[in-house]
Amino acid sequence: MGTVPSPSDPCHEPRACDGALARAFGFLGKRWNGVILGTLTAGPAGFSELRRAVSGISDSVLSERLTELAKAGVVQRTVHDGPPVGVVYQLTEAGQALLPAMRELTTWANENLPPVPAEPVSAEPVSSDAVRAEPVRAEPVRAEL
Repeated sequence: MGTVPSPSDPCHEPRACDGALARAFGFLGKRWNGVILGTLTAGPAGFSELRRAVSGISDSVLSERLTELAKAGVVQRTVHDGPPVGVVYQLTEAGQALLPAMRELTTWANENLPPVPAEPVSAEPVSSDAVRAEPVRAEPVRAEL
């Protein structure tokens, strides 16, 4: 059995995650970003459609995340003249380039993570004093990835 090098050994290099991978997970792992991108794999969508598909996100946070995704070059925002004026969001080429990785992550999650249990439906009204944790989940979007 070999010896484990000590940190003071000049041949020992500290382990670190690849910088690009760390940046990718930092960006995609930011709350809602991955879910929004996953929703847009089904095709272009308006703001209201995205709000309905991404359950639990506020209008302000959705707007903020869409702006960040557009600045990063993975989502394109297109304004259509009206009436009524419409705004549509869709994946750019850079966003489309994420699809193979998203497919692999979907497969991995299905094979390795427990499913998120459905929230039980209660006939009892919940008082405003009650504190409960809301699960983070998005409505499933059926699309070929």
